[in-house]
Amino acid sequence: MKEATREITRRAALQRLGLGFGGMALASLLGKAEAGVASPIAARTPHFAPRAKRVIFVFMHGGPSHVDTFDHKPMLERDSGKPLPFAKPRVQFAQTGNLRRSPWDFRPYGQCGAMVSDLFPLTGACADDLCFLKAVHGTNEAHGGALLKLHTGSDVSVRPSMGAWISYGLGTENANLPSFITINPTLGHGGVGNWASAFLPASHQGTRIGGGGTPVDKATIAHLGGVWDPAVQRAQLDLLGDLQREHLGRVGAESSLEARIESFELAFRMQTEAPDILALTGETEATRKLYGLDDPKTASFARQCLLARRFSERGVRFVQITHGYWDQHDDLTKEHARLAGEVDRPIAGLLRDLKARGLLDETLVLWGGEFGRTPTLQGKDGRDHHPHAFTVWMAGGGVKAGFSYGATDEYGFYGVTDKVHVHDLHATMLALLGLDHERLTYRHAGRDFRLTDVAGRVVREILA
Repeated sequence: MKEATREITRRAALQRLGLGFGGMALASLLGKAEAGVASPIAARTPHFAPRAKRVIFVFMHGGPSHVDTFDHKPMLERDSGKPLPFAKPRVQFAQTGNLRRSPWDFRPYGQCGAMVSDLFPLTGACADDLCFLKAVHGTNEAHGGALLKLHTGSDVSVRPSMGAWISYGLGTENANLPSFITINPTLGHGGVGNWASAFLPASHQGTRIGGGGTPVDKATIAHLGGVWDPAVQRAQLDLLGDLQREHLGRVGAESSLEARIESFELAFRMQTEAPDILALTGETEATRKLYGLDDPKTASFARQCLLARRFSERGVRFVQITHGYWDQHDDLTKEHARLAGEVDRPIAGLLRDLKARGLLDETLVLWGGEFGRTPTLQGKDGRDHHPHAFTVWMAGGGVKAGFSYGATDEYGFYGVTDKVHVHDLHATMLALLGLDHERLTYRHAGRDFRLTDVAGRVVREILA
């Protein structure tokens, strides 16, 4: 027999709106879950003891040149202007000419003696806290495919982003905040796919702050706050939740609707903490200067870096900040200098601030782009896309400090020793968080999926 549909009259709706103004509102504001109902982003136990609790991903959109930043190549300087003495890849994004030296000098930094270019003097001064991966490689020469490969592990299929996988595996440490936040993300080159949850429950997708041309100092979380009193909001949510759960009772489990219910509840709870974080409340003048908020050139990215620290220390598992556009097919000397000038001080400030607060040891900071750039010249003053070898660095979170792993050839064209594929990078990041990348799976469309697909090796040589 078909179950009778229970109609909700206008009078019943008004009655429900009048309920729960006291303790229920307070309980929700304090992040207390409904009895017997666990939040889908509640904190979870990792597979094994973690070295890091959270990740800050500092993403350089467009592909910064590794041979102009962190991969010093004296032979490139010596042979600049000569043809590359070995074959270029069969598939290239575009044609390039002869070898081209870096316009910047490199110098050693720290006790480890890491060679860093003059583009990043302040980050270079933190070299003893950095772990350089010098032979990272991907599989796609185009921005869109390369971004998706780096963020989701696949450049051909719709897959969950790494922040969503980490949210699914570990949840959040703070019930009043999302487990995954992305600040100023690009809306091109894969767009929302770079922070989406795909077939994972929608609760694990990234919460976006800014992006799409919104100035970072004006960016906020969409629809945060409003004109309604919290008690009225609570009553509205109770009514909406009743209606949605009644629907679930008729149709059965429906992950998208369940995630929508949770998203409304999370948005309500976020009002207790997120506005304060976004307002940079309580930061000293010294901290603001450390990040570069006092300089118009660095202020925008400084705000991103400072927000990343503030959200991370409040329990958000994965925070991504994005800067770009590092895609210099020409005018590399001018544009790389401008872009590095915008981020060097904020990045160094983030590292120093995390360390001073005792947070660096339990926070994995990951820096990199979707690929590097060719050691060969393109146009009059440019370099082409280069996924065959590029540099990524990590800091804190259980990696060896002041350490370099892997090497490219004498010109920086191909990785030659201790190469690290993007799948290996993902496997290592998950391992630092206490997650076995082969066990972190989700069944979809008849098979088990994971961030590393059917590959991936934990690079244990870089673990402290």
